[in-house]
Amino acid sequence: MKQEALGKEIPGWLTGGLILGTLVAILWLEHRSPLRRTCEDKLRHDARNLAMSAMTAVAVRLGEKPFTTPLAKRVHKSGWGFLPYLNLPPAVEIALAAAMLDYTLYIWHVLTHRIPFLWRFHRVHHVDLDLSTTTALRFHFVEMLLSTPFRIAQIIVIGARPRSLSVWQTLTLLAILFHHSNVRLPIGMERWLCRIVVTPRMHGIHHSMVECETNSNWGTILSIPDYLHRTIRLNVRQQAINIGVPAFDTTELRLGKLLLMPFREQRPTWQLDGYGPMPEHRDSGVDRLTVLAN
Repeated sequence: MKQEALGKEIPGWLTGGLILGTLVAILWLEHRSPLRRTCEDKLRHDARNLAMSAMTAVAVRLGEKPFTTPLAKRVHKSGWGFLPYLNLPPAVEIALAAAMLDYTLYIWHVLTHRIPFLWRFHRVHHVDLDLSTTTALRFHFVEMLLSTPFRIAQIIVIGARPRSLSVWQTLTLLAILFHHSNVRLPIGMERWLCRIVVTPRMHGIHHSMVECETNSNWGTILSIPDYLHRTIRLNVRQQAINIGVPAFDTTELRLGKLLLMPFREQRPTWQLDGYGPMPEHRDSGVDRLTVLAN
C-alpha cells in the first residue's frame, strides 16, 4: 500500500455494504439461534432502536465528522501524532492505529460509566431490556456529541490518518453489531474467540442488571484491554443474566422517555424502585479468564 493511500478513507459504498450485510445476517441468525430469552416483541424493540440509531447517525454526521475528517487529513499532511513519527509501513500503521484507537475507546467507555454526567446519557443505551444487534446502534444522540472532543484527542495524539480512522470506524461498527447480538455461537468457538475479540456472551455480561457484572467487559473490538486491566468476566450463565438497568422497567422504554431520560431527575441506577438494592451474582468458582458459562 502506498503512503498516499493513507490519506484516503475507505469508500463509503464499501463501509455501507459491510454494515448493512452484517446487520441483515445477524438479524437472521438472531431469529434462527437466539442466545437469551427476550422480554419484548422483537419488531417493536428493533423499530425503536433503529429510530434512535437514525438520530445518532445524524448527530455523528453533523457533530463529529466535520471535525474528525479534516483533522485526520491534517494529520496526514503535517505528520502530527505518534504513528506518523515512526514512519511505519502503511499496513502496520493502520493495524497499530486501529488497536490504539480501540484501546482508547475502552478508556472512554469506562469514563461513560464512572463519570455521573456521562453515565446519565450512556445509561440510555443500557436500559434496553433485550440485547440484540440493534442495541448496538441505540445511543442517545447527545452522547455522540459529547464524545467528539475525546475523538479529536485520539486522532491528534495517536496520529490517525484518514485510512486508519475509517478502517477503525468500520471495524468498530461491525464489532458492536456482532457482540451486542443475541446469537448463540458454539460454546467452544466463543471460548476461543473471546481471548481475542469481544463476543456476544462476553458483552451480554456487561449489560447485566448486576452492578459488578456491568462494570466488566468494557472492550469494543479486542478483548485485550479487559484482560490487561483485569476487567474481564466470563463466568456468568447467560440464562441467569437480566439485561437492563434495575431502576428502569418497560414503562420507561418509549422513544420520547428515552430521549428525555438524561434531562430528568436521576434515580439511583442499581436500586429496584421500591424493592431495595439488587443482589449480586456470586462467582461460580471457574477460571474467569478461560471459561464462558453457557
